[in-house]
Amino acid sequence: MGAEGTAKFGRTGVTVEEAQRRIAERIGIGCTGTERVGLLEAFGRRLAEPIFADAPLPHFRRSGLDGYAVRAADTAGATPQSPARLRVTETIACGAVPAADVAPGTAARIMTGAAVPEGADAVVMLEMTEAEDRDGVRFVLVGKPMEPGANVAGIGGEAETGRLVLEAGSVVSAGETAVLAAFGHSVVTVARRPKVAIVATGAELLPVDAPAPLAPGRVRDSNSAMVAALVREAGGTPILWGAVDDDPSAAAFAVRSALAEADAVVTTGGVSVGDYDVMTDFCRTWDGELLFDKVLMRPGSPTSAGVRDGRPLFMLSGNPGACYVGFELLVRGALLLMQRSSEPAYRAVQAVLGEGQYPGIALRRYVRGRCHSENGTLVVVPTGADKSSHLVSLPGTDCLIVVPPGGRGVRAGDAVSALVRRHSPFA
Repeated sequence: MGAEGTAKFGRTGVTVEEAQRRIAERIGIGCTGTERVGLLEAFGRRLAEPIFADAPLPHFRRSGLDGYAVRAADTAGATPQSPARLRVTETIACGAVPAADVAPGTAARIMTGAAVPEGADAVVMLEMTEAEDRDGVRFVLVGKPMEPGANVAGIGGEAETGRLVLEAGSVVSAGETAVLAAFGHSVVTVARRPKVAIVATGAELLPVDAPAPLAPGRVRDSNSAMVAALVREAGGTPILWGAVDDDPSAAAFAVRSALAEADAVVTTGGVSVGDYDVMTDFCRTWDGELLFDKVLMRPGSPTSAGVRDGRPLFMLSGNPGACYVGFELLVRGALLLMQRSSEPAYRAVQAVLGEGQYPGIALRRYVRGRCHSENGTLVVVPTGADKSSHLVSLPGTDCLIVVPPGGRGVRAGDAVSALVRRHSPFA
């Protein structure tokens, strides 16, 4: 066996955690830069800077409901049989400035969100009162004593001036949009979406729209479309570079061209030890830094990664199941990091295996599955046959069931660990 063959077979594997660490070390957080977009265009993007309250929220004493602004002391000892009778001096609508203070023995009709007048320190819910007219004068009857501060939002009650209200890296969804709007951010600084070029390798690959029947040995390129969807879910912008044959020169040209234009490149196929695994050959001769060329996991152990000029290259398996697992464990987190997020791409949880049996093997195994709750217990079940070449078991996958190496493995009813995806379907 020549030196090239020895290199292909003599790979030194790293754990998933070590592979993730090496990638994170070589990719700077927020390395794709920033851009300014309108508030509504910021939905689904990650904030590139922290947001602080530029004023107290609320900046006036605000009524929490429809009712009457009163002095709590005026309601002391009130009962339904012996209510406090208060003269109503005005009606305060939202956006209006109270005309007068609330003096002892008086009250002001007030709407939800309106400014509470000086002198008043509580608001009585409208449904807890009765109105009374005497000789053209309006009164309100309060049959319950009120505590000072009841139903009144104090100045700065939600946020004081200078408080951090949104951290850099936060995903802008509906709640974040409300906070940004409340503090006057009509334009927002967000992390630029990483542009991710997707290169498929393999002489067997045909376009997605190739008509049936397909020639023996040929398949439609499903990996590129799947990876593009995964990139969108992770907040990136996919660029379909197309498929290249199992020709070392053609593959090298495609990858180098993609690295020159994109922020990251994902290839599928060509990472094993066969005679036509062109990415294995490429990553041993390119002018970038090879981070690893084997990961101690199943499926997808030949998954490899490198970096050139700060731009990562992820080389995933051509088998759809292994390609999916490799992306979830290694690529998704990197794309989030590039967008200023340091949170894991998934949540590690404890669950019960609902069905199936998986023997312990030499490497840690990641089984595609879905999770649900049964009587308060989190249950995970496989989505189908756990073979790296299978793709019909991919739909509905929302977690990876972890089977530890060695031992008896796991079977239905056992406690297992699972990695649950953090959903952020913002295309």
